[in-house]
Amino acid sequence: MSLSFVAAPRGGASAHPRSVPRHPVVETLRPYLADPDVTDVFVNGDGALFIDRGRGIARIDGWSVDAAAARDLAVGLIALGGRHLDDATPCADVRWDGGIRVHAVLPPIACAGTTISIRLPGTGVPDLDDLGRRGAFDAATGDRLAGLVAGRENVLVTGATGAGKTTLLAALLGRVPPHERIVTIEDVAELRIAHPHHVRLEARQANLEGVGAIPLGRLLREALRMRPDRLVVGECRGEEVRELLTALNTGHDGGAGTVHASGLDEVPARLEALGALAGMDDRALARQVVSAIGAVVHIERGADGIRRVTGIARPVLDGDRLGMRVRS
Repeated sequence: MSLSFVAAPRGGASAHPRSVPRHPVVETLRPYLADPDVTDVFVNGDGALFIDRGRGIARIDGWSVDAAAARDLAVGLIALGGRHLDDATPCADVRWDGGIRVHAVLPPIACAGTTISIRLPGTGVPDLDDLGRRGAFDAATGDRLAGLVAGRENVLVTGATGAGKTTLLAALLGRVPPHERIVTIEDVAELRIAHPHHVRLEARQANLEGVGAIPLGRLLREALRMRPDRLVVGECRGEEVRELLTALNTGHDGGAGTVHASGLDEVPARLEALGALAGMDDRALARQVVSAIGAVVHIERGADGIRRVTGIARPVLDGDRLGMRVRS
């Protein structure tokens, strides 16, 4: 299939510095966190700093911290998100205001030393027309993608971590008519949509006592009571796939979600694995998916750092199992 989506760099005339918390612990990383072109920042166990500007990960020469400073940095960054990081809780994940995600792991869990991973949101709102003008796809492909939204197809966007699933999904949702109500459910609220009626729900982790967690499955059930015209799950990672498929099979057309998969041919196995977590056998899962999902759009990030849509498929039954058929 000849189809290409190339994600343009985040910079340019419309880019602006990213909002970063004003706190001393952030200062050593501020130039990279505020850069609108940077998508990821990493501090490795050896104290080295790496960043990704959308074209692959590169080391920052001359930047380093010792083991004690790396630990203090990780503890401080996690504290900014309201959580605690210490020997008793050596792994933590938080979201700062503005959507910056910070994950940290202390030794000895991180064998080589403290490891910090920071995911940075874009500084603009993705727009399907803008992606087309940047050469992301031709007019025919743009019409095709917009047609999925206008036709109220339930769309599943698939790809690996960092492939651009959220960006593409947000651009598609920007085409939803303004009189419709979009309810989005995410582990970490990242979707930013150019739409006047967007309700955002975010899962909550348990507190230090291990209580208070609100998982995606619970949020999905709550969202069904909010009369959504478009129901969106940022990423299905477990048993909530059952609730999503049930919802999309009961009149909630025009919904969407994302699932982690390395290729279109791996999507059936991935969905079967999620279905197993929800107590669904392969036969039941296949029939639910074929009935609920109208199109699967797969996006990949190549070795050169460029993100491309590599296929659009339709779920089909292959005997009693789930299969994929490329949409012409």
